Amino acid sequence: MTWQESECDMEKLQDSDGIIFDLDGTLWDATEPVRVSWNKALKEYGREQGLPTDELSIDQIKGVMGLQIPEIGRKLFPSFSEEARSKIMERGGEIECEYLKKHGGILYPHVEKTLATLAQRYKLFIVSNCQVGYIETFFFAHQLEKYFVDYENPGRTGLTKGENIQLIMRRNKLKNPVYVGDTLGDAKAAQVAGIPFIYASYGFGRVENYTEAMDSFEQLLGILS
Repeated sequence: MTWQESECDMEKLQDSDGIIFDLDGTLWDATEPVRVSWNKALKEYGREQGLPTDELSIDQIKGVMGLQIPEIGRKLFPSFSEEARSKIMERGGEIECEYLKKHGGILYPHVEKTLATLAQRYKLFIVSNCQVGYIETFFFAHQLEKYFVDYENPGRTGLTKGENIQLIMRRNKLKNPVYVGDTLGDAKAAQVAGIPFIYASYGFGRVENYTEAMDSFEQLLGILS
């Protein structure tokens, strides 16, 4: 029996005591602001250090969404030193948080309406592979913090996504949560945490093994009803 067909996981969905969300590709699309921010950081540091400053494309950004920051740096700048990658990613993160705090990203359709409905029944959380400040920027720009109980990221803990999910579970005494995300890394993180995975197929990744899939965010209401 594949994970997708697991009756045990299906039963857990109907008895969930919390929903943990990925951010990029699940709740919003911030790829264009991220692209602009990292290109700006690349030009600032690249010119100073005499490094190539070819602009990153939107497809390159989408291709690394969901990865941790050090891995993103290695994939986008394979010929750069670890120090150069680190400085570019750090500066890019600062620029993107400043921009997103003012302008926000693109929320997927019906995100706030669906979160408001879910929050009446479930405790809601976010676990994302981002730097410190990114989730806070999402909250601030779209005034969505009121729907969430807790959140975590590797920038703050140094842990993997699966470990951060487990940390959220322990910290909030969750016995049977679900994880909602859009990439293979999200699916693997849910497996590490031993919880059902709901695949947001409208996001950036392609996943074959999941408990349930949704083509739009609001379908989550029907999956968990």
